[in-house]
Amino acid sequence: MVMHILLIEDDSETAAHLIRGLREQQHRVNYAADGATGLKMALKGNFDVLIVDRMLPERDGLSLIRALRDVGKITPVLVLSALGEIDDRVEGLRAGGDDYLIKPCALRELEARLESLARRCQLAPQTNNLALADLVLDLKTRKVTRGGKPVHLQPRELLLLEFLLRHADQTLTHNMLLEQVWGLHFDPETNVVHTQISRLRSKIDKGFDKPLLHTIHGVGYCLSESQ
Repeated sequence: MVMHILLIEDDSETAAHLIRGLREQQHRVNYAADGATGLKMALKGNFDVLIVDRMLPERDGLSLIRALRDVGKITPVLVLSALGEIDDRVEGLRAGGDDYLIKPCALRELEARLESLARRCQLAPQTNNLALADLVLDLKTRKVTRGGKPVHLQPRELLLLEFLLRHADQTLTHNMLLEQVWGLHFDPETNVVHTQISRLRSKIDKGFDKPLLHTIHGVGYCLSESQ
């Protein structure tokens, strides 16, 4: 899988190593050495995935990611940082990162994680909409409606809803959602899934007679008409 990657990294040696390794695998790599330049490139470019260091000059990595998410840019982001404590990783994911990898890292693992992120964001070509009952997600515009009324979702809520719609009538566990929506291969021991599910439920179910998003106690969650 060949990807178009934007690397935002201020350490020149690290950047040179990653660029060389990724280009040897035939990936296209653009590069920014500071957060301000990286943000401009990320907003203007059409990248499959971004690699963002946390400690950047001019604009830090988490601020950069938040700025992207605030304007609806959903390009997947892998946070690459020497800050590896659990609180650091949780902070990176809550800022809008999709995965978090600690420096130094093996190039093979980095590439595998990038491929996983890029695959998850590829939209199915056979349809422009995902729908359940009167809940509709337009995959081209990323707009959501229920009963014809607009539902305003944050970028992470959109990704969560898309995954739930693609697996409607299936019970999805906490760990499945962590891995597929957050790109997280470990349990951060927080209630991030529960919190986002609650927020999403309040937006798509509140005010409607028939709830669609259900908690399967002790198991997980399910988007369904029939619960």
